[in-house]
Amino acid sequence: MAKLSILLYPDPRLHTVAAPVAQVNDEIRQLIKDMAQAMYAAPGVGLAATQVDRHLRIIVVDTSPAHDNLLAFINPELVQTSGDAELEEGCLSVPGIYEKLKRAQKIRVRALNAEGEPFEHEAEGLQAVCIQHEMDHLDGKVFVEKLSRLKQTRILAKLKKRERESE
Repeated sequence: MAKLSILLYPDPRLHTVAAPVAQVNDEIRQLIKDMAQAMYAAPGVGLAATQVDRHLRIIVVDTSPAHDNLLAFINPELVQTSGDAELEEGCLSVPGIYEKLKRAQKIRVRALNAEGEPFEHEAEGLQAVCIQHEMDHLDGKVFVEKLSRLKQTRILAKLKKRERESE
């Protein structure tokens, strides 16, 4: 198993738009396993391939309390959204920063599974928010960039200070 490193904001590679997966093969299945390992080790509830510097449209999510319900979405697309949710979000690429954002409360996603088979998945609440958050990464977006300029400036200052202190 390859140990994947999670890119940290403001790394410019986090702004790369991920390419669709052309073919689901053993390499893609191994990437999903490696991403799950990195997500669980972090620990987190979702991870996009962009965050581990693999710019393919793949996300893994597990919002279950026991962390035993891994979902992998290859080439995910939102096909339906409804309602409003405002939950506190965090991100493995922006450790220690949590902010509330508005997202859809309930979603339906169409994607391929690890066998390359198409499926649709309905999610609501935390899982819906998590999937939307990870899908943003595939489009080169980081959640803190949805916040006000002032909050973004404060977050960057906090991250730079933390980096200086750890050196």
